Amino acid sequence: MRFQLALALGLLAATATAQDHRPHARRTFTTDTLMVHDPVMAEEGGVYHLFSTGNGLQHATSADRRTWTVHEEPVLGNIPAWTHDSVPGFRHHVWAPDVIRYRDRWWLAYSCSTFGKRTSAIGLASAESLAVGTEWRDEGPLVCSREERDNWNAIDPNFVIDEQGQPWLTFGSFWGGIQLVRLDSTMHVAAGERPRTIARRKTTGRANPIEAPFIFRRDGWYYLFVSWDYCCRGMESTYCVAVGRSRSVAGPYLDRDGRDMLQGGGTLVIEGDKKEFEAAGHSAAYRFGDEDLFICHGYSIPMEGASILVQRRIEWTPDGWPKLLKVER
Repeated sequence: MRFQLALALGLLAATATAQDHRPHARRTFTTDTLMVHDPVMAEEGGVYHLFSTGNGLQHATSADRRTWTVHEEPVLGNIPAWTHDSVPGFRHHVWAPDVIRYRDRWWLAYSCSTFGKRTSAIGLASAESLAVGTEWRDEGPLVCSREERDNWNAIDPNFVIDEQGQPWLTFGSFWGGIQLVRLDSTMHVAAGERPRTIARRKTTGRANPIEAPFIFRRDGWYYLFVSWDYCCRGMESTYCVAVGRSRSVAGPYLDRDGRDMLQGGGTLVIEGDKKEFEAAGHSAAYRFGDEDLFICHGYSIPMEGASILVQRRIEWTPDGWPKLLKVER
């Protein structure tokens, strides 16, 4: 544990330096305690690629999801100029990516924002491969939000392909809740489409603490995972993950008790256990081989609130709800 802690703290120091608006001030190294925020994962050619929040987006690779190599080179070496024009104050620190394979190409969505602001943008890039050093082609903005115009925030994107092969984007935010919009074959918002709300918290005040959606398709169901409450506060974080499901990608998403997530419903999936993690959230779910995998970041108690990768195997209950089990090592 002491060795793992030293490695994790080394990554924390590297990340803190990188946030000094020097996107290349990182180094390549290997660790089995991976410090990440907002992780997503994909597999290509027997290599697992993990992308997460950071200057130009952080990239780590692994052959076994146990030992990870964190790469110095950011995913987006050149941040598109349009992002700075669209989001005042945004520079290099890119949030909450998602990545998917569609029509023989990889598509990467990423969040351009500043903390606590609703003027944000979700950018799109594409590439033929996930290999380290790949040049991602700028595909422009996917969705933009404005303080004075929108009651939702264009952050935390997630792609989902429905049973008919139609791509969709879900995203969003504390303000107007979780949004969903249909995409076209170029992975841009389809003509005439506007985002619709599919989940929110039922609150009495202005706060609507729900974000980071991820839709996982299994056995004719669409499972909507969302994060409740507050991230990014170290040991003061209160993040947790809830889920609902629907026979249609557009909803309605109901929890295990039949409550609509649009009316504040949701079945708890993971929260801080007050032993290993103070809080856990911003999740994703995948089918790798014959295993369903859930990942998120957790605020580690032994590491005084540092945000590290959490991996859990999904076991499905007889009535089709996810139960998380520790991954065997």
